[in-house]
Amino acid sequence: MRLSVADGLEKATELAKDKVKVYPLSMANNIPKMNFVNATDKAFNTVHHNDFSFFEEINKTIQEEPLEMLNPETRGLFASIGIEKGKPFAPDDRMKNILTDAVAIGNATVRSTMWYPRVSGTGSTMEGIEIYPDTRSAWLMAFLDKNVFFNGEDKHTMNTDARAFYYYGYTIVTPAMAVSIPGKGSDYAIAYVDANKKAMDGSKTYKVTLPPNVPVNNFWAFTIYDTQTRSQLQTDQPKPSVGSQTKGFKTNADGSIDVYFSPKAPEGFENNWLQTIPGKSWFTLLRMYGPLEPWLNKTWRPSEIIEIK
Repeated sequence: MRLSVADGLEKATELAKDKVKVYPLSMANNIPKMNFVNATDKAFNTVHHNDFSFFEEINKTIQEEPLEMLNPETRGLFASIGIEKGKPFAPDDRMKNILTDAVAIGNATVRSTMWYPRVSGTGSTMEGIEIYPDTRSAWLMAFLDKNVFFNGEDKHTMNTDARAFYYYGYTIVTPAMAVSIPGKGSDYAIAYVDANKKAMDGSKTYKVTLPPNVPVNNFWAFTIYDTQTRSQLQTDQPKPSVGSQTKGFKTNADGSIDVYFSPKAPEGFENNWLQTIPGKSWFTLLRMYGPLEPWLNKTWRPSEIIEIK
């Protein structure tokens, strides 16, 4: 669940404490008191393994969760590599080597789809992922054609490339994340590469400019991510995000806004800056909460991410 902080973090926190109830259905007539834990400044790892032990993670989930969690076809795929509910997962050395290669190939394949999706040519599975297809813009949508169900036009097929593009980088999905009603829901622009279609280098300085009057009903923000973990980049900054709710944010004389990505903050733009780490690549999301018509009809658009030094 995600709550909007458009009216401040304190109000969002109070709303959660007052309204959120999570409990087993068997306790519906005697709802227990909720226990909220403040996870601020606490470290925890939500990144899946990228080696053979990834399949051990899957097996653990299959053993612990109800059988009906997965459809028969998916259960059959797992069974074909030795993962079945109620049975030990004990692959021999040959199968371990095969599955180790499978993890590496799977990672490489989906990373290629994310960083450089095939968008040209009739029939491409990723046609429609570009926000500005008429130019060489690097800005991509999170959802191909704003379809959060990842199915084809006939609704009878699944676009597995589009589904992998989203879920490899992110976690949950809801139709509200791709709504096109002005002033409602949210929308996202992703940049995996810079204006020259090169992956971003954590040792260099980049700049993106937002034209005046950012068209949002609520707020906007840039968030920076680690390309390896797809989690928020861990830096000296308490939060790897900056935007319209950032205190001390600087606006240019013409009303435009510059945001910088670099190891050190440019002088005078300390509050318009997201820290990067030399030796680590990164990517960023521009989050638009309550996007208005100029964003939706693309008459207002951010600049590309430009390497300046």
